[in-house]
Amino acid sequence: MNYLVSFVSLGCDKNLVDSEHMLGLLNQGGFSLTGDEDKADVVVVNTCCFIEDAKKESIENILEVARYKETGNCKALIVTGCMAQRYKQEILDEIPEVDAVVGTTSYDKIVEIANGILEQKGLRIQSFDLIDREMLDEMPRILTTAGYFAYVKISEGCDKHCTYCIIPKLRGKYRSRHMDKIKKEVEQLAKDGVSEIILVAQDTTEYGSDLEDVSLAKLLRELSTVEGIEWIRVLYCYPESITDELIEEIKTNPKVCKYLDIPIQHASTSVLKRMARKSSLEMLRETMAKLRREIPEIVIRTTLIVGFPGETEEDFNILYDFVKETRFDRLGVFTYSQEEGTPAAKFEDQINEKVKVKRRDAIMALQHGISQELTAAKVGKEMKVLIEGKITDEDVYIGRTYQDAPDIDGEVFVEYEGELISGDYVDVRITGANDYDLIGEIIDEHC
Repeated sequence: MNYLVSFVSLGCDKNLVDSEHMLGLLNQGGFSLTGDEDKADVVVVNTCCFIEDAKKESIENILEVARYKETGNCKALIVTGCMAQRYKQEILDEIPEVDAVVGTTSYDKIVEIANGILEQKGLRIQSFDLIDREMLDEMPRILTTAGYFAYVKISEGCDKHCTYCIIPKLRGKYRSRHMDKIKKEVEQLAKDGVSEIILVAQDTTEYGSDLEDVSLAKLLRELSTVEGIEWIRVLYCYPESITDELIEEIKTNPKVCKYLDIPIQHASTSVLKRMARKSSLEMLRETMAKLRREIPEIVIRTTLIVGFPGETEEDFNILYDFVKETRFDRLGVFTYSQEEGTPAAKFEDQINEKVKVKRRDAIMALQHGISQELTAAKVGKEMKVLIEGKITDEDVYIGRTYQDAPDIDGEVFVEYEGELISGDYVDVRITGANDYDLIGEIIDEHC
């Protein structure tokens, strides 16, 4: 029988890669894919539980699709990912509609699990391999992103053990993929039409630390030889691991986007120590200055946590002043989430929620003004833009520059009466700007 399967993928882009591999495995195993959950025989929810809001979203989605056991065609509801790893027994005990929970290192068994449930009504399955299992590799994959860009996971797990983070308990110790396997995947993606690859991991800058004579810089150099790849973007870099070798590779390699996502989390040295981060205010200042000195066109994105236990007004002011002086190109702020099972959850001096929100809003207001100034300064410049779509019934296309990661950064609205296809690269003169986005016109095509 040809069963239909539907997928709900939540959380980060690393989780999305796992979802795409599961889709590939299910398709290879004879399942047909559908976006209509009401018609699906099998529904898979790949969950996240990094912070409280993500946990709530995962639960809401599981309960939402559980109703298809009554109102739809669902015969198998499978929960995978971080929340399944963390709360496997609670999910089975409290949500009887769930037929299987699958851990973060067991998703390669998704076909076997789905078939088992379909063949034996009432069967409930738990599938959990060793958390430090070698990275799953060389599996089929169905992209759910636009066909011209794809995320490539270069490692799994984390050895940092930040006091606010549960990830090492859910994903295991840091394990790098072998460079030849990553390159093989990128070569296949390029053959399939992908021109931008986005390297992701819990910490991309640690790539190769568990292998011999391998580093992120060497990986970038190797991947840039793949024909058809135009842009290589790097996300999730820890500041203390940004080496001179990496800076030089980003500076000199034309395929590597002059863009780094560096989630510093805070700038107060005392808060960073309580977070068990290896950085300090002085080190962060030196790293940002070096990056901008060596690569003047670099765009730096960061993520911050405000309201961490014990964060004083002085700590917050240090962070505020650092954001003001550094003028990050892109910035996001989270209020601290007290996650059970983490050391910080037991820290004294937990911060009132209203104070957290006030501090978050203050940073975001500051960043709003910085973003306005930075976007306005781009008017008159010429930039390469990757076209991603078109506004219906208008001669306006939507795209991104090297300065913009998909889904999280700004866009460029390109006025053009001709025909362009998503995935085309065009040269654009910037003619206008708003808070976060740009407006431009084509000056030359090279599609």
